[in-house]
Amino acid sequence: MPGISVREILAREGKNLKLKLVSGAEGLNNKISYFEINRPGFAFSGYFHYFPSKRVQILGRTEFSYLNKMKPQLMRERLRKFFSNPLPCVIVTRGLKPLPEMIKLSEKTSVPILSTRLQTQEFINKFTFYLESELAPSITCHGDFVEVYGVGVLILGNSGVGKSETALELVERGHRLIADDVIVIKREPGRTLSGSSNEFLKHHMEIRGLGIVDIKNLFGTRAIRDKKRVELVVFLEEWKKEKSYERLGLKESVCRILDVPLPKLVIPVRPGRNLAIIIEVATMNYRLKKMGIFSAQELNEGLKKKFTESTQYRRIYQ
Repeated sequence: MPGISVREILAREGKNLKLKLVSGAEGLNNKISYFEINRPGFAFSGYFHYFPSKRVQILGRTEFSYLNKMKPQLMRERLRKFFSNPLPCVIVTRGLKPLPEMIKLSEKTSVPILSTRLQTQEFINKFTFYLESELAPSITCHGDFVEVYGVGVLILGNSGVGKSETALELVERGHRLIADDVIVIKREPGRTLSGSSNEFLKHHMEIRGLGIVDIKNLFGTRAIRDKKRVELVVFLEEWKKEKSYERLGLKESVCRILDVPLPKLVIPVRPGRNLAIIIEVATMNYRLKKMGIFSAQELNEGLKKKFTESTQYRRIYQ
Protein backbone atom coordinates (compact mmCIF):
# COMPACT_ATOMS: atom_id res chain seq x y z
CA MET A 1 0.00 0.00 0.00
CA PRO A 2 1.41 3.46 -0.89
CA GLY A 3 2.22 5.80 1.93
CA ILE A 4 4.55 8.44 3.27
CA SER A 5 7.43 7.81 5.64
CA VAL A 6 7.86 9.42 9.04
CA ARG A 7 11.15 10.85 7.74
CA GLU A 8 9.37 12.59 4.85
CA ILE A 9 6.79 14.11 7.18
CA LEU A 10 9.52 15.52 9.40
CA ALA A 11 11.33 16.97 6.39
CA ARG A 12 8.26 18.47 4.71
CA GLU A 13 5.95 19.45 7.55
CA GLY A 14 8.17 19.34 10.64
CA LYS A 15 8.41 23.13 10.86
CA ASN A 16 4.73 23.78 10.18
CA LEU A 17 3.56 21.14 12.66
CA LYS A 18 6.36 21.94 15.13
CA LEU A 19 7.47 18.32 15.15
CA LYS A 20 10.76 16.96 16.45
CA LEU A 21 12.12 13.46 16.91
CA VAL A 22 12.44 12.25 20.50
CA SER A 23 13.41 8.59 20.06
CA GLY A 24 13.20 5.60 17.73
CA ALA A 25 15.26 7.03 14.87
CA GLU A 26 15.68 3.56 13.35
CA GLY A 27 11.98 3.58 12.48
CA LEU A 28 11.97 6.84 10.51
CA ASN A 29 11.35 4.90 7.32
CA ASN A 30 8.12 3.44 8.71
CA LYS A 31 5.27 4.09 6.30
CA ILE A 32 2.03 5.89 7.16
CA SER A 33 -0.72 4.62 4.86
CA TYR A 34 -3.89 5.89 6.59
CA PHE A 35 -4.93 9.50 7.15
CA GLU A 36 -7.07 8.55 10.16
CA ILE A 37 -5.33 8.89 13.51
CA ASN A 38 -5.94 7.06 16.82
CA ARG A 39 -5.92 8.10 20.46
CA PRO A 40 -5.13 4.86 22.33
CA GLY A 41 -7.26 5.33 25.45
CA PHE A 42 -9.00 1.96 25.04
CA ALA A 43 -5.65 0.23 24.45
CA PHE A 44 -4.19 1.68 27.65
CA SER A 45 -7.25 0.41 29.52
CA GLY A 46 -6.40 -3.09 28.30
CA TYR A 47 -8.85 -3.41 25.38
CA PHE A 48 -6.78 -4.29 22.30
CA HIS A 49 -9.51 -5.89 20.19
CA TYR A 50 -9.83 -4.02 16.87
CA PHE A 51 -6.90 -1.84 17.89
CA PRO A 52 -6.01 0.28 14.77
CA SER A 53 -2.28 -0.25 15.09
CA LYS A 54 -1.49 0.90 11.53
CA ARG A 55 -2.66 4.44 12.28
CA VAL A 56 -0.55 7.20 13.81
CA GLN A 57 -1.03 7.16 17.59
CA ILE A 58 -1.64 10.54 19.26
CA LEU A 59 -0.97 10.99 22.98
CA GLY A 60 -2.23 14.10 24.72
CA ARG A 61 -2.83 15.22 28.28
CA THR A 62 -5.73 12.78 28.76
CA GLU A 63 -3.64 9.72 27.86
CA PHE A 64 -0.73 10.82 30.06
CA SER A 65 -3.04 11.55 32.97
CA TYR A 66 -4.54 8.06 32.66
CA LEU A 67 -1.13 6.35 32.48
CA ASN A 68 0.24 8.27 35.45
CA LYS A 69 -2.65 7.09 37.64
CA MET A 70 -1.88 3.43 36.94
CA LYS A 71 0.23 1.24 39.15
CA PRO A 72 3.81 1.19 37.74
CA GLN A 73 3.74 -2.52 36.93
CA LEU A 74 0.39 -2.30 35.11
CA MET A 75 1.52 0.76 33.20
CA ARG A 76 4.66 -1.02 31.98
CA GLU A 77 2.60 -4.04 30.88
CA ARG A 78 0.14 -1.90 28.92
CA LEU A 79 2.93 0.08 27.25
CA ARG A 80 4.80 -3.12 26.32
CA LYS A 81 1.67 -4.53 24.69
CA PHE A 82 1.00 -1.18 23.00
CA PHE A 83 4.52 -0.99 21.47
CA SER A 84 4.45 -4.67 20.46
CA ASN A 85 2.06 -3.69 17.66
CA PRO A 86 3.34 -2.53 14.22
CA LEU A 87 2.89 1.18 14.95
CA PRO A 88 4.08 3.65 12.28
CA CYS A 89 4.86 6.27 14.95
CA VAL A 90 3.66 7.88 18.17
CA ILE A 91 3.17 11.65 18.44
CA VAL A 92 3.06 13.42 21.80
CA THR A 93 1.29 16.81 21.85
CA ARG A 94 1.40 19.91 24.08
CA GLY A 95 5.17 19.60 24.48
CA LEU A 96 4.67 16.81 27.02
CA LYS A 97 7.67 14.63 27.83
CA PRO A 98 7.34 10.93 26.95
CA LEU A 99 7.64 8.56 29.89
CA PRO A 100 11.04 6.83 30.29
CA GLU A 101 9.40 3.46 29.62
CA MET A 102 8.00 4.82 26.34
CA ILE A 103 11.44 5.93 25.16
CA LYS A 104 12.93 2.58 26.09
CA LEU A 105 10.27 0.64 24.20
CA SER A 106 10.45 3.05 21.26
CA GLU A 107 14.15 2.34 20.79
CA LYS A 108 13.65 -1.39 21.25
CA THR A 109 10.79 -1.70 18.71
CA SER A 110 11.99 1.00 16.27
CA VAL A 111 8.76 2.98 16.64
CA PRO A 112 9.57 6.71 16.41
CA ILE A 113 8.23 9.02 19.08
CA LEU A 114 7.70 12.59 17.87
CA SER A 115 6.82 15.61 19.95
CA THR A 116 4.93 18.78 19.08
CA ARG A 117 4.19 21.95 21.06
CA LEU A 118 0.75 22.31 19.44
CA GLN A 119 -2.44 21.68 21.38
CA THR A 120 -3.85 18.20 20.77
CA GLN A 121 -6.93 19.15 18.74
CA GLU A 122 -5.09 21.82 16.76
CA PHE A 123 -2.40 19.31 15.83
CA ILE A 124 -4.94 16.61 14.90
CA ASN A 125 -6.79 19.02 12.59
CA LYS A 126 -3.62 20.14 10.80
CA PHE A 127 -2.05 16.69 10.64
CA THR A 128 -5.20 14.95 9.36
CA PHE A 129 -5.67 17.60 6.68
CA TYR A 130 -2.06 17.13 5.57
CA LEU A 131 -2.34 13.33 5.46
CA GLU A 132 -5.65 13.46 3.57
CA SER A 133 -4.00 15.53 0.87
CA GLU A 134 -0.75 13.56 0.82
CA LEU A 135 -2.38 10.12 0.72
CA ALA A 136 -5.16 11.02 -1.70
CA PRO A 137 -5.51 8.86 -4.86
CA SER A 138 -3.47 10.44 -7.66
CA ILE A 139 -2.51 10.09 -11.31
CA THR A 140 0.01 11.79 -13.57
CA CYS A 141 -1.10 13.09 -16.97
CA HIS A 142 0.54 14.83 -19.93
CA GLY A 143 -0.66 18.34 -20.72
CA ASP A 144 -0.75 21.85 -19.30
CA PHE A 145 -2.56 23.23 -16.28
CA VAL A 146 -3.27 26.96 -15.99
CA GLU A 147 -5.38 29.26 -13.87
CA VAL A 148 -7.58 31.41 -16.10
CA TYR A 149 -9.77 34.02 -14.38
CA GLY A 150 -9.53 32.01 -11.16
CA VAL A 151 -10.55 28.72 -12.80
CA GLY A 152 -8.21 25.73 -13.02
CA VAL A 153 -8.14 24.74 -16.71
CA LEU A 154 -6.56 21.43 -17.71
CA ILE A 155 -5.35 21.53 -21.34
CA LEU A 156 -4.97 18.09 -22.92
CA GLY A 157 -4.23 16.84 -26.43
CA ASN A 158 -1.85 14.83 -28.54
CA SER A 159 1.84 15.64 -28.59
CA GLY A 160 2.68 18.64 -30.77
CA VAL A 161 -0.87 20.02 -30.97
CA GLY A 162 0.13 23.28 -29.24
CA LYS A 163 -0.69 22.82 -25.56
CA SER A 164 2.46 24.49 -24.21
CA GLU A 165 2.29 27.35 -26.74
CA THR A 166 -1.33 28.02 -25.77
CA ALA A 167 -0.46 27.94 -22.07
CA LEU A 168 2.46 30.32 -22.70
CA GLU A 169 0.18 32.82 -24.47
CA LEU A 170 -2.27 32.61 -21.57
CA VAL A 171 0.57 33.41 -19.16
CA GLU A 172 1.61 36.35 -21.35
CA ARG A 173 -2.00 37.58 -21.19
CA GLY A 174 -1.86 37.70 -17.39
CA HIS A 175 -2.96 34.23 -16.32
CA ARG A 176 -0.97 31.78 -14.20
CA LEU A 177 0.89 28.55 -14.95
CA ILE A 178 0.57 25.67 -12.52
CA ALA A 179 2.14 22.81 -14.49
CA ASP A 180 3.54 22.06 -17.93
CA ASP A 181 4.08 18.64 -19.48
CA VAL A 182 3.71 16.55 -16.28
CA ILE A 183 0.66 17.26 -14.11
CA VAL A 184 0.05 15.49 -10.80
CA ILE A 185 -3.70 15.24 -10.14
CA LYS A 186 -5.04 14.20 -6.74
CA ARG A 187 -8.56 13.43 -5.59
CA GLU A 188 -9.13 15.49 -2.49
CA PRO A 189 -11.80 14.92 0.19
CA GLY A 190 -15.20 16.02 -1.07
CA ARG A 191 -14.57 14.49 -4.53
CA THR A 192 -12.66 17.44 -5.90
CA LEU A 193 -9.46 17.27 -7.93
CA SER A 194 -6.33 19.33 -7.39
CA GLY A 195 -3.48 19.69 -9.85
CA SER A 196 0.15 20.55 -9.29
CA SER A 197 3.49 20.28 -11.04
CA ASN A 198 6.13 17.62 -10.79
CA GLU A 199 8.62 18.97 -8.23
CA PHE A 200 11.55 18.96 -10.66
CA LEU A 201 9.65 20.75 -13.45
CA LYS A 202 7.91 23.35 -11.30
CA HIS A 203 7.62 26.82 -12.92
CA HIS A 204 9.27 25.63 -16.15
CA MET A 205 7.93 25.07 -19.67
CA GLU A 206 9.24 23.27 -22.72
CA ILE A 207 8.62 25.13 -25.99
CA ARG A 208 9.55 23.34 -29.21
CA GLY A 209 12.23 25.26 -31.07
CA LEU A 210 13.02 27.33 -27.98
CA GLY A 211 13.74 24.82 -25.25
CA ILE A 212 13.17 25.07 -21.50
CA VAL A 213 12.04 28.45 -20.17
CA ASP A 214 11.69 29.56 -16.54
CA ILE A 215 8.27 31.20 -16.23
CA LYS A 216 8.92 32.51 -12.71
CA ASN A 217 12.07 34.39 -13.76
CA LEU A 218 10.62 35.57 -17.07
CA PHE A 219 7.21 36.80 -15.90
CA GLY A 220 7.58 37.05 -12.12
CA THR A 221 5.71 35.40 -9.28
CA ARG A 222 2.36 36.73 -10.51
CA ALA A 223 2.57 34.22 -13.39
CA ILE A 224 2.85 31.03 -11.31
CA ARG A 225 0.89 29.03 -8.80
CA ASP A 226 1.82 25.78 -7.05
CA LYS A 227 -1.58 24.11 -6.78
CA LYS A 228 -5.13 24.64 -7.99
CA ARG A 229 -8.47 22.87 -8.12
CA VAL A 230 -9.18 21.29 -11.53
CA GLU A 231 -12.54 22.58 -12.79
CA LEU A 232 -12.53 22.56 -16.60
CA VAL A 233 -10.92 20.24 -19.18
CA VAL A 234 -10.05 21.56 -22.66
CA PHE A 235 -9.00 18.98 -25.25
CA LEU A 236 -7.11 20.31 -28.27
CA GLU A 237 -7.15 18.25 -31.45
CA GLU A 238 -6.21 18.72 -35.08
CA TRP A 239 -9.19 19.89 -37.14
CA LYS A 240 -10.87 16.91 -38.83
CA LYS A 241 -13.00 17.73 -41.87
CA GLU A 242 -15.12 14.63 -41.44
CA LYS A 243 -15.92 15.41 -37.80
CA SER A 244 -18.85 17.57 -36.72
CA TYR A 245 -17.88 19.95 -33.90
CA GLU A 246 -20.24 21.57 -31.42
CA ARG A 247 -21.44 24.93 -32.78
CA LEU A 248 -24.33 25.85 -30.49
CA GLY A 249 -22.93 24.88 -27.10
CA LEU A 250 -26.12 23.11 -26.02
CA LYS A 251 -24.49 19.72 -25.54
CA GLU A 252 -22.25 19.46 -22.50
CA SER A 253 -19.53 16.81 -22.57
CA VAL A 254 -18.09 15.28 -19.41
CA CYS A 255 -14.85 13.44 -18.77
CA ARG A 256 -13.95 11.48 -15.65
CA ILE A 257 -10.62 11.74 -13.89
CA LEU A 258 -10.19 9.53 -10.82
CA ASP A 259 -13.96 8.92 -11.08
CA VAL A 260 -14.70 12.65 -10.66
CA PRO A 261 -16.83 14.16 -13.48
CA LEU A 262 -15.52 17.36 -15.09
CA PRO A 263 -16.94 19.52 -17.91
CA LYS A 264 -14.99 18.97 -21.14
CA LEU A 265 -14.61 21.07 -24.28
CA VAL A 266 -13.10 19.79 -27.52
CA ILE A 267 -11.47 22.63 -29.48
CA PRO A 268 -10.31 21.94 -33.04
CA VAL A 269 -6.91 23.43 -33.91
CA ARG A 270 -6.20 25.00 -37.29
CA PRO A 271 -4.10 27.99 -38.52
CA GLY A 272 -5.60 31.35 -37.62
CA ARG A 273 -7.51 30.24 -34.52
CA ASN A 274 -6.42 32.08 -31.37
CA LEU A 275 -6.65 29.26 -28.84
CA ALA A 276 -5.75 31.43 -25.85
CA ILE A 277 -8.69 33.78 -26.46
CA ILE A 278 -11.01 30.83 -27.08
CA ILE A 279 -9.99 29.29 -23.73
CA GLU A 280 -10.48 32.65 -21.98
CA VAL A 281 -14.02 32.89 -23.37
CA ALA A 282 -14.69 29.23 -22.52
CA THR A 283 -13.60 29.91 -18.94
CA MET A 284 -15.81 32.98 -18.59
CA ASN A 285 -18.72 31.01 -20.06
CA TYR A 286 -18.06 28.24 -17.50
CA ARG A 287 -18.22 30.79 -14.69
CA LEU A 288 -21.53 32.12 -16.04
CA LYS A 289 -22.95 28.58 -16.01
CA LYS A 290 -21.92 28.17 -12.38
CA MET A 291 -23.92 31.35 -11.67
CA GLY A 292 -26.95 29.82 -13.42
CA ILE A 293 -26.58 31.71 -16.71
CA PHE A 294 -26.57 29.34 -19.71
CA SER A 295 -26.31 31.68 -22.70
CA ALA A 296 -26.75 29.08 -25.46
CA GLN A 297 -29.78 27.57 -23.74
CA GLU A 298 -31.36 30.97 -23.15
CA LEU A 299 -30.91 31.90 -26.82
CA ASN A 300 -32.36 28.55 -27.90
CA GLU A 301 -35.40 28.99 -25.65
CA GLY A 302 -35.87 32.54 -26.97
CA LEU A 303 -35.77 31.32 -30.57
CA LYS A 304 -38.26 28.54 -29.81
CA LYS A 305 -40.61 31.02 -28.19
CA LYS A 306 -40.29 33.43 -31.11
CA PHE A 307 -40.93 30.64 -33.60
CA THR A 308 -44.00 29.47 -31.65
CA GLU A 309 -45.43 33.00 -31.48
CA SER A 310 -44.78 33.53 -35.21
CA THR A 311 -46.52 30.26 -36.09
CA GLN A 312 -49.56 31.13 -33.98
CA TYR A 313 -49.70 34.61 -35.55
CA ARG A 314 -49.75 33.15 -39.08
CA ARG A 315 -52.53 30.72 -38.15
CA ILE A 316 -54.73 33.55 -36.85
CA TYR A 317 -54.43 35.75 -39.93
CA GLN A 318 -54.44 33.08 -42.63
